[in-house]
Amino acid sequence: MNRKSLMVLFLGLMITASVWAAKPYKYTVYLTKVENDKVFVELTPPKIKKNEIVFYLPKIIPGTYAIADYGRMVSAFKAYDKKGNVLSVERVDDNTWKISNAKKLRKITYQVEDTYDTVLEGPDIFQPAGTNIEEGKNYIINPSGFFGYFEGMKKEEFEINFVRDRSFYGATGLKAEKIGLQKNLKLNPEIATATESAVLDRFSVKDYDQLVDSPLMYSKLDTAIVKVANTEVLVASYSPNNKVTSKEIAASIKEVLAAQTDFLGGKLPVDKYAFIFYFTDQPVTSYGALEHSYSSFYYMPEQTIEQMSQQLRDFAAHEFFHIVTPLNIHSEEIGSFDFNDPKMSRHLWMYEGMTEYFAGSVQVKYGLVSPEEYLGMLGEKILTATRFKDELPFTELSLGALNEYADQYYNVYQKGALIGAALDIKLRKLSNGSYGVQNMMADLSKKYGKDKSFQDDQLFEEIVAMTYPEIDEFFKTYVAGNTPLPYDEIFGQVGVELTKDATTLQHTIVISGENVAVTMHENKRYLAVGDVTKMDALGQALKFQNGDILVKMNGDEINFGPEINSFLNNQFGKISTGLETMTFTVLRDIDGEKKEVKLSAPNVKVEVPLPLSLRFVDNPNAEQLSLRKLWIEK
Repeated sequence: MNRKSLMVLFLGLMITASVWAAKPYKYTVYLTKVENDKVFVELTPPKIKKNEIVFYLPKIIPGTYAIADYGRMVSAFKAYDKKGNVLSVERVDDNTWKISNAKKLRKITYQVEDTYDTVLEGPDIFQPAGTNIEEGKNYIINPSGFFGYFEGMKKEEFEINFVRDRSFYGATGLKAEKIGLQKNLKLNPEIATATESAVLDRFSVKDYDQLVDSPLMYSKLDTAIVKVANTEVLVASYSPNNKVTSKEIAASIKEVLAAQTDFLGGKLPVDKYAFIFYFTDQPVTSYGALEHSYSSFYYMPEQTIEQMSQQLRDFAAHEFFHIVTPLNIHSEEIGSFDFNDPKMSRHLWMYEGMTEYFAGSVQVKYGLVSPEEYLGMLGEKILTATRFKDELPFTELSLGALNEYADQYYNVYQKGALIGAALDIKLRKLSNGSYGVQNMMADLSKKYGKDKSFQDDQLFEEIVAMTYPEIDEFFKTYVAGNTPLPYDEIFGQVGVELTKDATTLQHTIVISGENVAVTMHENKRYLAVGDVTKMDALGQALKFQNGDILVKMNGDEINFGPEINSFLNNQFGKISTGLETMTFTVLRDIDGEKKEVKLSAPNVKVEVPLPLSLRFVDNPNAEQLSLRKLWIEK
C-alpha cells in the first residue's frame, strides 16, 4: 500500500469515527463508482435514542399522486455499530426496514438501482419523479429514490454529499455549501479512493420535506442563467445527441418567464430557481414534468428547439406557476406530507387546475398566443374533459386520486383549468372587473405563505370570506357538487360560444388508425395504407394507393414498434415548423414486384373536424366585450 492510499484510509476512518456526534443526517453518494447499474449510498445517522428504529424510503411523494414504492430500488442494506459490527435488520416491506439495537447505530450503507431502466416488479414511476444512473453520462437524483429517514425524525437537518467526477456538474435549485471540494477529501476507503478527478459537492436542507423537494441532475456542463426580476433562473439540459442546448431553451422560455413575473406582481417568492431538462433518445410512451418549490424537472423526447418550442413554453409556464401553489398556498396534508401513509387534499382544482389555468392565461394576456389560439387551448380541454366522469365532484376526485379515482386524475389539467376560468370570469363580473383569481391567489399567499398551512376543509369558507357570498354557491355546485360546468353560460358572458361539429385548418401527419394498418413484409412489421378514401386532403394530394407500405416519412425511416408514437411526435414537430414539402417513400406493387416510390406534395394546412370548440361570437354586446377585455387582457 503506497503512502497516498494510507492517508486516504486514515482520513476515511477518521471521518467515520468523528462525525457521528453531529445532529444532522449525513449522506454520501458515490457517483464515481457504479456497479451493475447501482451506486453506493452511505449514511451517518443522527443519534438514535430508541432500542428499535424504523427506517423508510417513500411510498409516494407530493405532486405525483401515484404510488411509487421507491424502496424497491434499494439492496444490500446494512447497519453497523461504531466497531463495524453488523446490527440486525428486518426488511418489513418494500419501503421499510426495522433496525435492532438502534442506540448503537453509527452507519447505514446500501446500494440504489435507478428507476428508468429497472426490471424490478412494482408500479411504474413517473419519469420526472424517477432516477437515472448512466455511468459516465448522466445521473438523475430525485432524493426520494436515494435517501430515507427514521420514523419520527423527518424534521432533522440533512447534509448530502456527492462524490463526482470533476467534469460533471450538479444542476439543482439548492444552494451548495461546497462545490468541487478536493483538498482533504475524505472518503470511505472500502468504496472509493481519492483521485485527481474525484471531487465532492455538499448541500444542506432543513428537513426531509425540503430534501425530497430538491431534485438534482449530474452530467457534463450545459447550463444557462436567466435573470428574471429578483430571481436567478438556472436552465440545465442533458441532450444525448446534442439536438438542443440550455441556451436555446432559455431563449425560448425567457419571454414567458418575464410575463409570469409581471403577472405575479413584478417580484417572485424565490431568489433561485432551476429548470432541469432530461431529453431521451429512447422510445417513450409518456413524458412530462414535475414541480418543486425551487425547481422543476422535465423528461421529454429529444427534439430540436424548433420542434418543441411551444410545448416547452406550456410546460415551463405550468411548472413555474407552482411557486404560488403549493409553495405558498397549501393544506396541512401537503405542508407536512406523510410519505408512507399519505392523506390527500380536496383541492387539486387549485394545486393543479388553477396552475394550469394560469399557464394559459398568462400567455394570452401578454401576447404570447393570440386570443383565438387561447380559445383553441380551452376548447381542447373541454373536449378532453368529456372522456372523464363529468358528474364526479372534484373534491372527491382529489381525495380518491391515489386509488378509487386514479383513472380520473388527468382531468385535473382539463376540467381543473376550466374551473379556474369559470371562477375567474365570475369574480370579474361580480367585482366589475377589479378582482379575479390572480387577486384571490395573491391574497391567499399573503394570508398563509410557505410556512403556514390552511385547514383542508375550511378553504372554501376562507375564499368566500375574502371574495363574495355568491362564490359559496359556485364551490358547492361545481367543485364540491356533481353539477357539470355550464360552458354556454360561463363563456357566453365574455362573448364566446361553444360550437359543435366545426372545422379548423391545421397541419396533419396524414396517417391515422382509420387509414393505415399493420402489415408484414420480409418478416418485419410495417404500416400500410388500408383505405385511401379516409385520407385527408393532403393525403389525397400525395396520391397514396391502397396497399402502399410506408418506408420513410420526410426522409426519416419509419420503424413500427414501441417508438412509433415518439417518431410521429417528432414528425409533427417538423411539419408544424416550416416544412415546405411533405414526402413519403413507399413500397408499391408494380408489375408484381415491390418497388420504392417517392410521393410528395406541398405541406399545407388542411380542414379537420372539431367535435367541440370555442369561438368569439360575431356581434358581442358592450357588456360582453368589457368583461372579455378584463378576462384576457392585462
